[in-house]
Amino acid sequence: MKALQTESLEKGVAFIGGQLVPISEAKIPILDWGFLHSDATYDVAHLWKGKFFRLEDHINRFFAGMKSLHMDIGMTRLQVKQAMIDCVKATGLEDAYVEIICTRGQPKPGSRDPRTCQNQFWVFAIPFVYILEPGKKGLSVIISQRQRIPVASLDPRIKNYHWLDLVLGLYEAYDRGAESVLLVDEQGYLCEGPGFNVFIVKGKSLLTPGSGVLQGITRQTILELAPTLGLQAEEGAITEAMAKGADEVFVTSTAGGVIPVICLNGEPVNEGEPGKVTQRLSEAYWGLHDEPQHSLAVI
Repeated sequence: MKALQTESLEKGVAFIGGQLVPISEAKIPILDWGFLHSDATYDVAHLWKGKFFRLEDHINRFFAGMKSLHMDIGMTRLQVKQAMIDCVKATGLEDAYVEIICTRGQPKPGSRDPRTCQNQFWVFAIPFVYILEPGKKGLSVIISQRQRIPVASLDPRIKNYHWLDLVLGLYEAYDRGAESVLLVDEQGYLCEGPGFNVFIVKGKSLLTPGSGVLQGITRQTILELAPTLGLQAEEGAITEAMAKGADEVFVTSTAGGVIPVICLNGEPVNEGEPGKVTQRLSEAYWGLHDEPQHSLAVI
């Protein structure tokens, strides 16, 4: 692998064509179908205090997504892991956002047959990305009636870049004075937001949408953690009325962990303060980052 010559790499590093390059120099061909058609799958892991969290789960989901989309990068899981580690080490960052990507690539000249494409693999590591800016108490979110892409069209368990519904939902949120948005499914049940899953809390019970959503790694962590804290966690349909009547609402994401929602559709949740259940889950979630079975030290 070519050695990096640039001195300042704290803004990020990418793995492109088998080489590490500063993030500012990372480029993909304009004819790659990942760019032209959003024909790609990806996954995102985070590094916190020099440790990856549940890295194997992220890599396994990435490979499952490629298999579902008839993609093959010709690399093993170990090689993908090493590329991620190399990117992080090159940056020197202790807290990082690390994305792995497979694009369809380019077809043979004059062809529109995806089978003629050579799939491409990319990685980048940049400073940690937050859904909620550090120092803020919680998110202000709206529920949009815009529908998320139906399950019948694309399995949401495959991470993809089909985000225009989410982006347009974000603009609706901004127009209504909020920071983010939750979309709904064909029946009007809550679905997911841009890069996060949602939970509602009623007493000691948690509920999160069970279908039509990406089954996030952080979401899964909370489902596993809840019983250890004396909480009951279930997957199921959530109506807008249920969300409005909840004791607490929070979202989960690799980009921030467990994030309180303190305002929903312009109305305060839990009097505009992070709830006790949310805080307990957040503390337990970050505590898992020190457990050897969930973490991999890099820096």
